[in-house]
Amino acid sequence: MSYCTLSNWTTTEWSDDMEALARDKYVPMIMAVGASGVQMIRTGENSFSVVTQYADEATAMAAQEKIAAIRGAATEEMPMSMNDKSGGAVFASG
Repeated sequence: MSYCTLSNWTTTEWSDDMEALARDKYVPMIMAVGASGVQMIRTGENSFSVVTQYADEATAMAAQEKIAAIRGAATEEMPMSMNDKSGGAVFASG
C-alpha cells in the first residue's frame, strides 16, 4: 500500500527564482531518496504544501532522516519555515 507525507510551509516572499529552485533542485533531491512522486502546491500568497508519495510505508520511513536534512537545507536557502507535517497510508485514490 502506498504512503504519502504532507508538509505545510510559510514563506516571507514568493518569486519565480524560488519556484525554479524548488522544481530544479529540491524535487529531484526528494525523488533521489526514494519518493515516487512530489507535488509542491501553492496554497496562498506566501504558503504552500508538499505532498510526497512513496511506494510503501517502509520506503517512506527509510527516507525520513534524509528528508529532514533536505527540509533543513531548504529553510537555510529560502525564506520559509515548515508549519506542520503528517503522513499516512493511502487507502483510496483515483
